[in-house]
Amino acid sequence: MNAERDLAPLAPSVVRALNDKLYEKRKVAALEIEKLVREFVAQNNTSQIKHVIQILSQEFALSQHPHSRKGGLIGLAACSIALGKDSGLYLKELIEPVLTCFNDADSRLRYYACEALYNIVKVARGSVLPHFNVLFDGLSKLAADPDPNVKSGSELLDRLLKDIVTESNQFDLVGFIPLLRERIYSNNQYARQFIISWILVLESVPDINLLDYLPEILDGLFQILGDNSKEIRKMCEVALGEFLKEIKKNPSSVKFAEMANILVIHCQASDDLIQLTAMCWMREFIQLAGRVMLPYSSGILTAVLPCLSYDDRKKNIKEVANVCNQSLMKLVIPEDDDMDEAKQSMTLPAEPSSEESLSKPEAVSGGSLDASNDSNFSNTSVFTVTSSERIPVTLNLDGIVQVLDCHLHDTSIGMMTRIAVLKWLYHLYIKTPRKMFRHTDSLFPILLRTLSDESDEVILKDLEVLAEIASSPAGQTEGHGPSDGPDARSSQVELHVPVKASQLSSSGTKGLECSPSTPTMNSYFYKFMINLLKRFSSERKLLEMRGAFIIRQLCLLLNAENIFHSMADILLREEDLKFASTMVHTLNTILLTSSELFQLRNQLKDLKTQESRNLFCCLYRSWCHNPVTTVSLCFLTQNYKHAYDLIQKFGDLEVTVDFLTEVDKLVQLIECPIFTYLRLQLLDVKNNPYLIKALYGLLMLLPQSSAFQLLSHRLECVPNPELMQTADGAKPSAGSKRSAASNIDYTELLQHFEKVQNKHLEARHQRAGRGEQLERRVVL
Repeated sequence: MNAERDLAPLAPSVVRALNDKLYEKRKVAALEIEKLVREFVAQNNTSQIKHVIQILSQEFALSQHPHSRKGGLIGLAACSIALGKDSGLYLKELIEPVLTCFNDADSRLRYYACEALYNIVKVARGSVLPHFNVLFDGLSKLAADPDPNVKSGSELLDRLLKDIVTESNQFDLVGFIPLLRERIYSNNQYARQFIISWILVLESVPDINLLDYLPEILDGLFQILGDNSKEIRKMCEVALGEFLKEIKKNPSSVKFAEMANILVIHCQASDDLIQLTAMCWMREFIQLAGRVMLPYSSGILTAVLPCLSYDDRKKNIKEVANVCNQSLMKLVIPEDDDMDEAKQSMTLPAEPSSEESLSKPEAVSGGSLDASNDSNFSNTSVFTVTSSERIPVTLNLDGIVQVLDCHLHDTSIGMMTRIAVLKWLYHLYIKTPRKMFRHTDSLFPILLRTLSDESDEVILKDLEVLAEIASSPAGQTEGHGPSDGPDARSSQVELHVPVKASQLSSSGTKGLECSPSTPTMNSYFYKFMINLLKRFSSERKLLEMRGAFIIRQLCLLLNAENIFHSMADILLREEDLKFASTMVHTLNTILLTSSELFQLRNQLKDLKTQESRNLFCCLYRSWCHNPVTTVSLCFLTQNYKHAYDLIQKFGDLEVTVDFLTEVDKLVQLIECPIFTYLRLQLLDVKNNPYLIKALYGLLMLLPQSSAFQLLSHRLECVPNPELMQTADGAKPSAGSKRSAASNIDYTELLQHFEKVQNKHLEARHQRAGRGEQLERRVVL
């Protein structure tokens, strides 16, 4: 037959046997082929060897007939056995047709192909490594084969190939990585198991440094870690654990920057194991790489901050996230505030795209602070990634502030996250105040709104941030720098700090600029006081529930005198008289009862200095919004005659239930430890006649109530009551404490009191009139 002649040097009997459906006959034919090829090898007849391989490949292995394909596979394996060490010269011709059969629809044929390739590889050993990628590609497909026999055969071939790679030092890792990166994203469980097993093998070979290529496969590994199979998850955990051990041993050779964004993504995974593992990696990266991680701070915070509010079900993740957060915060140093922005030209690894898409208006006007900008080499930390590569590191403050601001605006975040955000802001204002003040105008509103938070801890941290903003010298520089001329200052009234109060003059000045301007207070202090009072005015529940708490804490964080001084000045101009009265009552209660204001009370009690007298005058003018608090201020400052004069004016006021209630509270307050000195002065009737008259005046205002009885009993204890009938012209003794305040114009203060009370009376009448008009409209 022509066909048989065309297939020479194969004998016709061999050809028929290779096409037979029985395996035993095909095996006999394979032995004949092996014998024939051995002869050609002995004769060094390479052309005939190639011809035999070509025939077996084209006419049999790639034939349309299944039995012919099976014969071709066993024949190719026989050729490889006959060639022995020389099989490496013909591997391409031997392997390609066998790999083609891996895709055959017949599972038996796929099994025979796997068997044939096993024999070829077993003989060639290390010579197959140049063809490793095609072998690996074929094996990765068989690993997911549905037929158990095929899968079993592929596992044997897989083990053989792993042994060859392990014992060889010629493995082409560079050429293999692209294929590994592609296959690692397979969703098939068996393919994933196959991939992980190979990664573990390559990682165990001393001569193969897979760590250099970890950025190529890390994302895929974390995806495999979320597999439904416990066995695969465990294998992937082991692989990641081995990589992390290697990273700890050789941090100088690790490409931290290239893997940072990968970890950021998986730290936000919904799968607990992926999130915990990624967070553990992030912790190690921050601690090992240090400031190399700073350009990725915004992404890290996006991933870490929500974890801080996890409950006990995710306690492990929460604890690791907390360590990440604390470690990252320590990387911010004061030098980050001093970098030369004029040289911001170096390109650094980019932030995640989700962070880059946002920008702050104030950052544009004040100078960009992206990771690609700040680059003063004298102030820039450098981390050696390799022996020849250095990366300058800068703080991406804009990105960090965007993330913190976003979390503060998110009402769904937990308390611990909000606290962490505020701690970050406080830390940044301490470490990088100059750059942070560029963001203050955008942060200020949300910081004020945070004062309405349900948590006291959140409010405390918020107040710390606001206090730092209000007292930082950098705020004064930003608000009143060289570029701010007189016109600019006058156009920003809220940012302007009025000049320090001067002593009242006899000319009867109607207004008094009495807000503080000290080295510890900047342009934001007065703005803070204004906006805080506005918030109390618009949110009365906040004033009622947290007002005293907020002001007391501020008195600890800032200067109490400055706070009361500025608030009194602002309330003096308050148009909402009802709010002004309520706010003055709140401030007065804090002044008289809070332990935080002990020193301020002592300062006001004696009025020995010009500063204390100025403060008294400033407080008095605002305290006039509330008659009873004005009297209590006079009692505190031992201005008993003026207190008596004020009480005399009460007869002209509209006495309401609220008014009497406040008098009742004042009587209760007089019995408290705060006014111990006042009660003791009742023993000195001769030098304190107006104190007794003022108390009797309060007694006459009260109805027959428990407060009336309390004050009446107190006055009954005053010795020699006849001595209280002092003539109008009588003067206190030369040792009177009020002589120190003789330069205060009490007549003008009394006139101011009357003026303010007239305004309140008119306002009440207007409110009553509006109420009557509304009632008439309802009736109509």
